[in-house]
Amino acid sequence: MYFKPMLTGLATAFIAAPALAQDLPVLGRPEDGAMGFQPAATELARELQGLDGLLLIIITVICLFVVGLLAVVYVRFNERANKNPASFTHNSPLEIAWTIGPILTLVFIGAFSLPVLFNQQEIPDGDVTIKVTGYQWYWGYEYVGTDLAYDSYMIGHPASMEDEDYDAGAIDFVLNDAMETRLERSGYSRADWLLATNTAVVVPEGKTIVMQVTAGDVIHSWTIPAFGVKQDAVPGRLAELWFNAEKQGVYFGQCSELCGKDHAYMPITVKVVSQDAYDAWLARSVEEGDYVDVRTVLTN
Repeated sequence: MYFKPMLTGLATAFIAAPALAQDLPVLGRPEDGAMGFQPAATELARELQGLDGLLLIIITVICLFVVGLLAVVYVRFNERANKNPASFTHNSPLEIAWTIGPILTLVFIGAFSLPVLFNQQEIPDGDVTIKVTGYQWYWGYEYVGTDLAYDSYMIGHPASMEDEDYDAGAIDFVLNDAMETRLERSGYSRADWLLATNTAVVVPEGKTIVMQVTAGDVIHSWTIPAFGVKQDAVPGRLAELWFNAEKQGVYFGQCSELCGKDHAYMPITVKVVSQDAYDAWLARSVEEGDYVDVRTVLTN
């Protein structure tokens, strides 16, 4: 029963291969019908997923224990088996046990969860620092220390469309053949609909990236599941997150804080490339004063 999904996935990957964004594999994308986490692409994501697995084991043991106790009470202390119920009101050993047991459990969980939390919240010095600002309903990016700044809209948003798209029959926020052509022109496939953006965050592989997160109107949230990062963007406040992406590829996220009527059309695209490709892309973008499609430096 595992062969059909596997063959389907391989066929889909083969068909979509020519449209993969700038020859980078799409590694961080939700899949229909899939369960579990996206493959971890950072240390932070591996730690979070490991912690989640540990908590699942602990919760399962606790649930089985409680169900077992309920079964014992049901069998041994029902009216038929226990015609003369006890009338005591205290049991010191039992009360000590159900107090100490949860305390030890919480201490055990804290011993594993606090290091993960501290690793997220202790922001290291970044090799690249990017300021991200959430707006209704798009993202703005500024590469700190350079003159490069640009906005990022979902492909399908009016700001991402051109006259040739409308001439071909494209309709804003509607996936049809013309919109699929628009996606492919930007290096994406039909599977990337509602995820792909007209510009992307470009970062080098294996480097510490610090994102300074804020908002210009209402609360938004910048999230990349494969990186294990999520930070609310609050107007008037500057928060930070960090990650170090270990694999070159394309990763998707979406605004994760309900922010208005077009909240569903506010995706995030991050492209992780080699250091040389990043340096070439950044130099060319700064020179032109605007975002340059990273495919131009990957295909040269």
